[in-house]
Amino acid sequence: MTKSLGIIGVVFGREFQGYFATPLAAVFLVVFVVLVTGMTFMLGNFFERNQADLISFFAWHPWLFLVLMPAIGMRLWAEERRSGTIELLTTLPVRTWELVVGKFLAGWTFTGITLIATMAMWLTVNYLGDPDNAIILGSYLGSWLMAGAFLAISACLSALTKSQVIAFIIAAIACFLLVMAGSDLVLASVQSWAPAFVIETIQSLSFLTQFDYITRGVVEVPTLFFLGSAIALCLWLNVRIVDAKKAA
Repeated sequence: MTKSLGIIGVVFGREFQGYFATPLAAVFLVVFVVLVTGMTFMLGNFFERNQADLISFFAWHPWLFLVLMPAIGMRLWAEERRSGTIELLTTLPVRTWELVVGKFLAGWTFTGITLIATMAMWLTVNYLGDPDNAIILGSYLGSWLMAGAFLAISACLSALTKSQVIAFIIAAIACFLLVMAGSDLVLASVQSWAPAFVIETIQSLSFLTQFDYITRGVVEVPTLFFLGSAIALCLWLNVRIVDAKKAA
């Protein structure tokens, strides 16, 4: 186990440094902070609501993550395949799951730093009023978990292709479907023919629905289990895909 942790740490360091070796890190940070802040104040009616909370702030996270997380995840494996370095990685005395976990943790940690960069919003709402900070903290943790799930999906799909553009497109589509699963539009289209348990299942698969529970202070084990299971399943599939490509 100690050896595995060491290998994961090396992979993590390599990938994490890679984000800051290009303008990607700065662009992602600036784009996310500017977009989420602008949407909160301009479209979320932050001041008009006259409430000391960050519901209008977190409401935009799923929509931004379904685009920005594929932008991070698309390079994790597609770039390795395009440049041919994946053959070198898979011939090293390391197990595939160690590579997958190390790469994922690097991207997830970078996402956490991005979320920390938005905490000026938290300070602002505390200056303006008396918010429920426990709900805000839970919302940040929920946002990070949701971002991790989107990243795991994106990394998994990135392993299927050499093209970062294709990896981005299919990951963004997959994330969009998971966000929209619980929307009124989708539910209305199946309510006329589907039994109640099917409708409830579709609604429960929506990242938007699960995250909405958290932002309203309803942090339950099933919600955390759902997001954690989505991450674990996608990482497992990521390992299987990389192994299959290696065997081929």
